[in-house]
Amino acid sequence: MFRRLARHILTLSLAGSVALTALSGAHVAMDPALAPLRDATVAEITATVGRELARLSPDTIPARIATGLAAEPRDWVTLAALRDLATDLGHPLPPDLSARYDAALASDSGFYASAANCAACATDPAACTLSNVLLCRAPIELSPIGDVLAIADGARDYLSGGDVDRLSVALAIVGLGATVTVAATGGTSVAAKLGASTLKLARGMGRLSPALTTLVTRAATDGVDWVALRAARSTDDIAASLRPAAFAPLVDTAADLDRLREATDTATALHLLKFVDTPADARRLANAATALGPRTTAVAEALGKSRLLRATVRVANTALALTAGIVALMLSLALTLSGWLQSRLFRTLRRAAQDPEP
Repeated sequence: MFRRLARHILTLSLAGSVALTALSGAHVAMDPALAPLRDATVAEITATVGRELARLSPDTIPARIATGLAAEPRDWVTLAALRDLATDLGHPLPPDLSARYDAALASDSGFYASAANCAACATDPAACTLSNVLLCRAPIELSPIGDVLAIADGARDYLSGGDVDRLSVALAIVGLGATVTVAATGGTSVAAKLGASTLKLARGMGRLSPALTTLVTRAATDGVDWVALRAARSTDDIAASLRPAAFAPLVDTAADLDRLREATDTATALHLLKFVDTPADARRLANAATALGPRTTAVAEALGKSRLLRATVRVANTALALTAGIVALMLSLALTLSGWLQSRLFRTLRRAAQDPEP
């Protein structure tokens, strides 16, 4: 009687587990929006980052600042952010390190040093630092005339058999807003155009990660009809020569980069680009910046990319239900198999006990 009841309970449990797993799986399969991970809220990101920062050793930030002061050129965006974070956490710099910081800042921000750096930056974007690029280079890079010339040069080089600067062409296309058909809304299109300008600056400074460089190159390679582009005379003609789906990841990345810039500033966005390898990285970093604001640079440097981006995601309820269903299913199958084996063993033993010995 007890074994029969146990079998019925196990059968019902198994059926329930199968139903729960199938229901959750069907939801995920039928609705692409139901991803296993969801974006964390601003409050969740802030709370998680706060806990992570509380675990930092008091020596972590001073060590990062000491390393930054020894670099050439010095990255004052990062150094200033780290010093502010150390103060916020109640870990002011040791006196000797603070004196080194002040002396280096005075040296790098002097009139002659700034003038020389700006002159070099104006002629070569790779010589720009995050501190002077907006003053010395942005007027050159942000001009829409430059976008038109980059597209025309790329089309001409393609037809003549020359080397095409595909990165420049792809960013110019997004910068002109020719991929408006890819964007979900007009606002996204505007954000993508502004984000593309930041990407152009970053590209000239050599701050694009290899993975992000590949993403931009792929958009120009797979998304452009180069023969049609050569004959383009307007942004509408440019748009007609594109395959919008190939540009979608780049447009999304550029739009999220502009969200990052709005939550912080252009110099910070350029600095944080080194953490962006995929469109998902750009979205999560922009979400982090929305929650953390100007502290994003210091938090990213103190915690590292992985810990910061993990703070921006949570497991979705659908994924939890699916996981629970799978675990319950496995347990039910194991218990059912165990009961079946036990029944077979008892049956075999009873049969052996009833058979007379020869």
